[in-house]
Amino acid sequence: MSSIRTYGVGMIGFGFIGKMHSLAHVCLPYYYKPLGFETRLVGVATSRGETAVEATAQGGFEFGTTDAQELIDHPDIDVIHVCTPNDTHLKYAVAALNAGKHVYCEKPLARTLDEAIEMASVAEGSGRTHQLAFQYRFVPALIEAKRLIEGGLLGDPLSFRVNYLHSGYVDPNRPLSWRTDAAKSGGGALHDLGSHAVDLLRHLLGDVKRVSATLPTFVKERPTSGGKMAPVLVDDLALLQIEMANGAFGTVEASRIATGTTDDLNIELHGTGGAITFKLMEPNWLCVFDAKSPHKGFTQVQTMQTYAEPAVFPSPKAGVGWTRFHVASLYDFMANVAAERAGSPSFQDGAAVQGVLEAAQRSAESGGWVDVRSF
Repeated sequence: MSSIRTYGVGMIGFGFIGKMHSLAHVCLPYYYKPLGFETRLVGVATSRGETAVEATAQGGFEFGTTDAQELIDHPDIDVIHVCTPNDTHLKYAVAALNAGKHVYCEKPLARTLDEAIEMASVAEGSGRTHQLAFQYRFVPALIEAKRLIEGGLLGDPLSFRVNYLHSGYVDPNRPLSWRTDAAKSGGGALHDLGSHAVDLLRHLLGDVKRVSATLPTFVKERPTSGGKMAPVLVDDLALLQIEMANGAFGTVEASRIATGTTDDLNIELHGTGGAITFKLMEPNWLCVFDAKSPHKGFTQVQTMQTYAEPAVFPSPKAGVGWTRFHVASLYDFMANVAAERAGSPSFQDGAAVQGVLEAAQRSAESGGWVDVRSF
């Protein structure tokens, strides 16, 4: 008889990202061998009865519901995914943690730092594994970047540039959604894309000390589902100047109006001992400069093979890899659940990112530098 444990999964939300999380569960045994655990898609919750029926069939769940609490209370569900708009993360994650479930939550952790602090506090005292879906930490090249930085390649960090660029909101006729509703999202490009950029910056270089930001909105109003025009109250572009706790200075840019881009996440890190550059559109490669090396200039390092075990990553021809990075992130979370250990990035990491987003918003309002609030 197999001693491998099967974990029941409940998925709250089945929009694009809920589908991605569900697909990642299906892909786990194809990417990892031996897996060490199994997952079972038990229940899915959506906002409407017809979408719950559709999600049940499409995702291969055992049942669907319009009541998320039904998943949280279900005895066969061990893990809850929170894949809903940002304004519901606090409600669902806290309820799930209090019910003894492990929680895997979409980014950003919440709308505000106060919400994020509450979630992190509950999570810390729950004894359950909690983790954020900051999937880019699990890109092979960024795993190598983290290893090199911890090994001292950069020396003392001096400067950095991180930008995450999309073009999906260039079209002024794109209708309003929860992502353009400040009450539901908490922010625009800053929260949607900037949360990823800030998490990677913290992951690689440590804590952020202070921020100076500009958060312009270029498309001032968009059509509603009823055809009327309504104001847009979130940012289309986030430009942040940042000072790190270690003294490094640099910039973070998050844009949803970068015409011509697709999913362009670019990182440049410079220090007294070396430099690293990364492009998400070339996810298996890292460019490295080591000032101690007799060979001058950057060296392009292939990283896919180094980190193919135990993951069997698909060919680079498969594309940038939305799925494979989500699979790698989910595998890490579930491995942490199975080993009964803390997740990383944790809800505390998510709250730290939220602190930077809050400082950026306060800076944009005041026009000056703002210290990141400690908690």
